[in-house]
Amino acid sequence: MSLTLYLSGEIHSDWREQIISGAAGMNVSFSGPVTDHAASDDCGVAILGAEPNKFWHDHKGAKINAIRTRKAIADADIVVVRFGDKFKQWNAAFDAGYASALGKSLIIMHGAEHQHALKEVDAAALAVVETPAEIVRILQYVIDGTLS
Repeated sequence: MSLTLYLSGEIHSDWREQIISGAAGMNVSFSGPVTDHAASDDCGVAILGAEPNKFWHDHKGAKINAIRTRKAIADADIVVVRFGDKFKQWNAAFDAGYASALGKSLIIMHGAEHQHALKEVDAAALAVVETPAEIVRILQYVIDGTLS
């Protein structure tokens, strides 16, 4: 079995790299958002022209990023959404809802401190985890039915 994962969420830690390295040797491919914060924020104005109003600056960037995000989520077998500690990731919550609406298998990752705030997001998930290692174990079990 082969799987495609979309890795959504916070960009301030190495959780993506931990999953990708942990899944080495498995038949898994990965995609995700642009994690270069400046490029993601400024892509709209860099491509379509400057905006003096910050709302339109952000609006252009969000729409350009949505082209990538929608395609990658639609193509994914599993969508992993990581909620970190630094910022409120409204975009990650939107990705989780979009994936859920498409009927995608959804794994949510966050610490115990976010359980209450994310209870509705967690309720849509097939698994809620706290670590990248747990995701790797889920992948191994889903792919070959073994427990490590």
